[in-house]
Amino acid sequence: MSKAAEKIEIRNIVSPNHVVRVDKAKYTAMRDALLQVLPDNGPGLTVMEAKAALLPILSQELFPGGEKAGWWLKAAQLDLEAQGIIQREATKPLRLHRAR
Repeated sequence: MSKAAEKIEIRNIVSPNHVVRVDKAKYTAMRDALLQVLPDNGPGLTVMEAKAALLPILSQELFPGGEKAGWWLKAAQLDLEAQGIIQREATKPLRLHRAR
C-alpha cells in the first residue's frame, strides 16, 4: 500500500477565504522555482515568461516533461500573492515580481 502524499494548505488572492489542500512536494517545488526566476523589481515577468524560465529547473520526477506545470504555477502564484511574497503589476499581460 502506498503512502498518501503529504498535503499543504494554500490560499488564493482572488478568493481569500478559500483554502485548498494540495500535494506539498509539488507545491514546494513550484514555489521555489517561481521565486528563483522572478526578479526583485518591476516590471517583472509575464506568466508565460516565468513558466518558460522555470520549466528547465523543475523536478522531472514531479513534473515529467512539464506536465501540469501550468496549473501548479497558477496555484503557487495566487498563494504567494495572497501571502504578500510576490506582487503583480497592473499591466496587460500581467507581470509578476517578488514583493519589495
